Amino acid sequence: MSRKPDCRAVAAEVLSKLLSNQGSLSSLLPEAAKPLNPADKSLLQQLCFGVSRYFHQLNYYLAPLLKKPLKNKNNDVYALMLVGVYQLEHTRIPDHAAVASVVEACRLLNKSWACKLVNAVLRQYQRQQAHPPDSSEPAWLVSSHPQWLYEAINNDWQDAAEAILTANNQQAPLSLRVNQQYCTRADYLALLQQHNIEASACRYSSCGLSLSQACAVETLPHFAEGWVSVQDEAAQLAAALLQLSPTHKVLDACAAPGGKSGHLLESCEDIELTAIDNKAARLALVQDNLKRLNQQAQLICADASDIESWWDGVLFDRILLDVPCSATGVIRRHPDIKLLRQAEDIAKLVYLQDNMLNALWGTLKPGGLMLYATCSVFAAENQHRIQAFLSNHKNAEELPIHASWGIAVSHGRQLLPSRNSHDGFYYCCLQKH
Repeated sequence: MSRKPDCRAVAAEVLSKLLSNQGSLSSLLPEAAKPLNPADKSLLQQLCFGVSRYFHQLNYYLAPLLKKPLKNKNNDVYALMLVGVYQLEHTRIPDHAAVASVVEACRLLNKSWACKLVNAVLRQYQRQQAHPPDSSEPAWLVSSHPQWLYEAINNDWQDAAEAILTANNQQAPLSLRVNQQYCTRADYLALLQQHNIEASACRYSSCGLSLSQACAVETLPHFAEGWVSVQDEAAQLAAALLQLSPTHKVLDACAAPGGKSGHLLESCEDIELTAIDNKAARLALVQDNLKRLNQQAQLICADASDIESWWDGVLFDRILLDVPCSATGVIRRHPDIKLLRQAEDIAKLVYLQDNMLNALWGTLKPGGLMLYATCSVFAAENQHRIQAFLSNHKNAEELPIHASWGIAVSHGRQLLPSRNSHDGFYYCCLQKH
């Protein structure tokens, strides 16, 4: 852009790259937002998250209004139209401003030729009395999910599918983990109240808080000193399941961005933690998180399943294996998963998950515990992986998880994304004989 940055033009550039599979919102938004003021940064996030969340509906209605598809080099113009339709359908922005703002953004993108086209298409959309999908339309469209994902969720969770799909389209709460080395949860709740920040205790995590309204983390009392960390309640359950003791040698096998690494170190002093990630930039996030918490760990940049490249041969007492997965339990936090994830990805992820389970099992002490975790709601990545693993490892035993949270499945426990509460997550605890 050659002029002062405008959040709608920036949103179009971000969404254009997203639609072209050139990154995720997590990788694209931070850099794109830098030139914007705080209010515009907030609107940028709302527009990008909103278009991603409702893309399958927006695209369904918008695409037929074009006489012919735009060329790939003009994906940003189509993205602007999506922003316009999103503003008309899902924001309180007056209709005239919703249209005029994206028409003006065409000029800021040096696409003045498209102003008339964008205006005409959005006006046509309005004339056709745009409406949310109704029951006569395909169920996957009503849910604003790709058809394959809609069908997969219904296949695995027939009775709970509607609740999962509904939760996926809601904005997740900002959840915090209180560092109880510094402060009790009750005391931090009182501190938030003094700062006029409304929050409540999480139901299942003893150190979890949920804010009534999201805010910049810099405004949280003593955030910079490590008193609290941003972490979903479901992810906070891992530390207790590992049953840590001082002097335990612990491996966090897929550690980035470091939330669980920090929690392990907070929950039990004097453990020896090794944290691994296969991307240096992501490992740097782990380092940043631990530094803020005043904690230390051995950080290794490596493929955890390639144990010959990093392991020194000393067995671990505990292993947290939060494997790469479809992330279908955290769609409300990352709505672009609906655009980026494809049906064929599941088989590739299953292969990777099996490799990691098999490789890392050899680094665990007899008597030691491995906690297998995903942020997926698919049985193929969760209980089916454990079933396959147990059938091939006679020295492995599943330890039942007795808890008030989640659903007991054939192996382990499954949390499903819940309105104003936790994300979707899966845990299974294995002991080595």
